Amino acid sequence: MIFKSLCRHAGIGANSYLIDTGKAKIVLDSGMHPKHEGEQATPHFEFMEDGSVDAAVLTHAHLDHTGTVPLLLRRHPQAPIYMTPATADLAKAMLHNSVNVMNSKRVELGITEYPFFTHEELEQLEPRFETRGYERPFDLDAAGTVRGTFHDAGHILGSVAITIAAEGKKILYTGDLNFGGHTLLKGAVLPSEPVDALIIETTRGAQARRPDYTRESEESRLAEQIREVIDRRGSVLIPVFAIGKTQELLTMIHQFKKKKLIPRKTPVYIGGLSTKMTMIYDRHMKGSRRNFPDFEILEDMDLVTGNRKRRGPIPLHPGCIYALSSGMMSENTVSNTFAAQGFMENRKNAIYFVGYTDSATPGYRIKAAKQGELVKMDERLPAVPLLCDVDTFDFSGHATREELLDYILQVKPKKTFLVHGDDDAVAWFAAQLKEKLPSTEAIVPEPGRNYGL
Repeated sequence: MIFKSLCRHAGIGANSYLIDTGKAKIVLDSGMHPKHEGEQATPHFEFMEDGSVDAAVLTHAHLDHTGTVPLLLRRHPQAPIYMTPATADLAKAMLHNSVNVMNSKRVELGITEYPFFTHEELEQLEPRFETRGYERPFDLDAAGTVRGTFHDAGHILGSVAITIAAEGKKILYTGDLNFGGHTLLKGAVLPSEPVDALIIETTRGAQARRPDYTRESEESRLAEQIREVIDRRGSVLIPVFAIGKTQELLTMIHQFKKKKLIPRKTPVYIGGLSTKMTMIYDRHMKGSRRNFPDFEILEDMDLVTGNRKRRGPIPLHPGCIYALSSGMMSENTVSNTFAAQGFMENRKNAIYFVGYTDSATPGYRIKAAKQGELVKMDERLPAVPLLCDVDTFDFSGHATREELLDYILQVKPKKTFLVHGDDDAVAWFAAQLKEKLPSTEAIVPEPGRNYGL
């Protein structure tokens, strides 16, 4: 049995991995790198002979894990792809939106290889999406030599880790994990027994959470600061990812209003893609482990949502909350445009970050800037003065490094593959494992290299 990384770049990006048992080949995830364009954004699918893959697994619907599924299935037309029902719905919506984004980039950036796939191709691929539930073992190949079991990963709706049993070995791939849970969803529930190999994300390996952190205190701090802005007749912009972070934030705001921490009639705006994803979250309300089982976001909140029939700029009013994508305020997204067109220049307003921002994005530039500095929001447009308040809140959708390390120590793998993390993140885990679990072989996999299992 071998493990091979199909990733084109180290760090957080186009996640895709291969398990080859000798009798079957299983691909884990098929992502698109958010910081690269064209072929450089795709995994190394050429590392596998076309038509050789028996099945693929999709751990969740974020594009860095799902964005190239049509490219993978095009090369392996006989292979089904397994995921949860919620991931199937979310992934279809994300991939259709990705076609629109690629079409725009073809025109604006001249990337002639875009789009990688079409809406029609996506519709033709839907029968290949095989849905399975949590904790119910299933065959991953036609001969039944490889068995898979999904476990709730707690990252976003429908996210999974998977145990793969084959050739007398047990391999666990975590995908993206969140042990602590969210305001809306409960945390991961993973097996505790030992495994032969563990493929584990290391996203937060370079970040130590402050010792006095509690989620409750962080939510209280956010509610208090929102109220201060609303009281001075300013508005709050919270950049959010369309899947996961939007729904978590809306649940928080709903609870803030119920507890009278912010005015109950504060208008809340969300954008078009976030609306579509929130509809899917509500549709799967009964099939997920929620902290508020009967809470339907769109039904129970009086939101001002995007309207496809009435396209135009979102109006800026005082005393409002704007939960707009993208979370990193990338160019040509709703949050970027909204911030640059008058919002950042109003001292009464505030921008609050509640998720990850890459160092190459406008969101990061805002976080790093001092008040009064000019911030380049779009390379084609003049820089914008930052006069509003800016703050960051720790509501990460990923487990802390200490939680991940504790899990590695619990399952005592013979081999630990450290993936989905920048150099300093995987280095922290490698050093910790050398000291605390010397019996495991800690591996930072090189793309294309075979590692024995």
